[in-house]
Amino acid sequence: MDRPISRRDFLNGVRIAATGALVGSPEWLAALGALAAQESTDYYPPALTGLRGSHDGSWETAHQLGDGKVWEDAAEADGQTYDLIVVGGGISGLAAAYFFRKTAGPGARILILDNHDDFGGHAKRNEFRSQKRLLIGYGGAQSIDSPSTYSPEAIGLLRELAVDLQRFQTAFDKELYSSLNLTEGVFFDKETFGVDKLVAGYRQTPWAEFAARTPLPESAQKDLVRLFEEKKDYLTALSSDEKKSHLAEINYADYLKDYVRVDPQVITFFQASTHGLFATGIEAVPALDCWGLDYPGFQGLRLDDQPHPAMGMTSKINTTSEPYIFHFPDGNASIARLLVRSLIPSSISGRDMEDIVTARADYSQMDRKEAPVRLRLNSTVVRVRHRGDPDTAREVEVTYVRNGKAFLARGRFCVLACWHEMIPLLCPELPETQKRALTYAVKVPLVYTNVQLRDWKAFVELGVHAVYCPGGYHYRASLDFPVSLGDYHHPAKPEEPILVHMVKTPCQPGLPAREQHIAGRYELLATTFETFERQIRDQLGRMLSGGGFDPARDIEAITVNRWPHGYAYEYNSLFDPVWNEGEAPCVRARQPFGRIVIANSDAAAYAYTNAAIDQAYRAVEEITATK
Repeated sequence: MDRPISRRDFLNGVRIAATGALVGSPEWLAALGALAAQESTDYYPPALTGLRGSHDGSWETAHQLGDGKVWEDAAEADGQTYDLIVVGGGISGLAAAYFFRKTAGPGARILILDNHDDFGGHAKRNEFRSQKRLLIGYGGAQSIDSPSTYSPEAIGLLRELAVDLQRFQTAFDKELYSSLNLTEGVFFDKETFGVDKLVAGYRQTPWAEFAARTPLPESAQKDLVRLFEEKKDYLTALSSDEKKSHLAEINYADYLKDYVRVDPQVITFFQASTHGLFATGIEAVPALDCWGLDYPGFQGLRLDDQPHPAMGMTSKINTTSEPYIFHFPDGNASIARLLVRSLIPSSISGRDMEDIVTARADYSQMDRKEAPVRLRLNSTVVRVRHRGDPDTAREVEVTYVRNGKAFLARGRFCVLACWHEMIPLLCPELPETQKRALTYAVKVPLVYTNVQLRDWKAFVELGVHAVYCPGGYHYRASLDFPVSLGDYHHPAKPEEPILVHMVKTPCQPGLPAREQHIAGRYELLATTFETFERQIRDQLGRMLSGGGFDPARDIEAITVNRWPHGYAYEYNSLFDPVWNEGEAPCVRARQPFGRIVIANSDAAAYAYTNAAIDQAYRAVEEITATK
């Protein structure tokens, strides 16, 4: 358990504290400057392991801004005037640059600034090497979800980037794990259920048989079977629409307790099942949304299939029969890489969706003075303002901090494709009502961890490819999606190295959802890599021990993608009103302000890639209307 593991994280072995007196000190800044040399051909963030996502070095300046620090007087002129400055190098920011260039022409001068050491935002690529083999994982945005629901602009962008959705039909091996008789399992931990026990066959074994193999008490076993199989109407006095309205007002935990009347251990069993989508437990998720996600207990209510106005994300997902296969090996990081290749062709070789998978990005080509499009990393924007009155100004000034030094860039327009919570700090001149709307968008914290294993024989021995852990530190652990594209081939034999993807959301049951997210943000910022590593080793060791797994022997590397400011907040009928059209905070927040426009998935209150693209398109349309 205590065996040291090789790390190649942001500080690459430099033991400098990320908090306390050294933050902002000359020693700290000198270390960051030496290690953040984007112009070097050796600079390659995807291969770093350890603590990634919002890595140390990416958030300190923004926190100093929140504490009132001002860099404005010390700003050094950048020396150029751009047609567009984009704040945020995630998919929304990159898409905004792409759409603007289509409108303004290939000669348009564009500067993209991002506070992280890599582009893509939450679309994060993780690379590993094992036994001379390349393993690619996703550290954020996972897949192109339900592409048939994409807008013409979003699907059009994918087509222009040469993404052929039909290719995933053969790239995704839908039979690999089933051919090895692997199923989903549930790990019952002793702290929650009295004993450590892994039970395979979840949702594939008859419910009575599955329940009998669990350590749940007999009453809970019977209620678990009843929950899935009984077709009882618990709301007989209400119409279908009235039932939906009522389900929107109660959480799923209370629905199970007060209406289905299950044993408390059944509620505990389902408690973490919503973590992946909502980053809260079932006590903070509307029962209506759980119905939309096909959770058990609603099969006797005879609800029609029509979405309800109070439904959140579930009104937009699972609306088609499309399989969940539209996944690059690095998730939607490949979309970000395709965008960068289109904007800066010299940075990534190739021409299609297949060669992008293994193409190595040359970061030294991304910020060349002579190039029309420049992508500048490790650059935290701290001020955005017009040069003069917003109604008549012809330029926008952007102050950013890089390696502890402030710089000033000027542009004709600016797209803020960053977290909405930051924008009131960047633009204090915004109307107060708009600033309040922007700060409503509390980010959802989460952790996506990739663990490199020397083989996956323990999973095969135990008959599982994914495990739900209702009481675990990580709520889920699963073998990587079996996708092979271009020269990249997913492991097909249990003797080969593989990545295990683990998910954690730092929940605080009992608080409203938005307050849980704020508390979770602080928890993640205070959690060290060593704590994550210990929890990972402990959880995998206990879960897979029956298959001969040894964490000291079998774990080769760990990348923890920590996102204290994670995905966009999506409205929740338990805590948010149902706003009339055009009155939701995200709509009021994204209004243009002179030559400053606002993008990011926060602007849609929808944490999906198509929302990020759509908001980028809208923002550029607003620029076009201003010209």
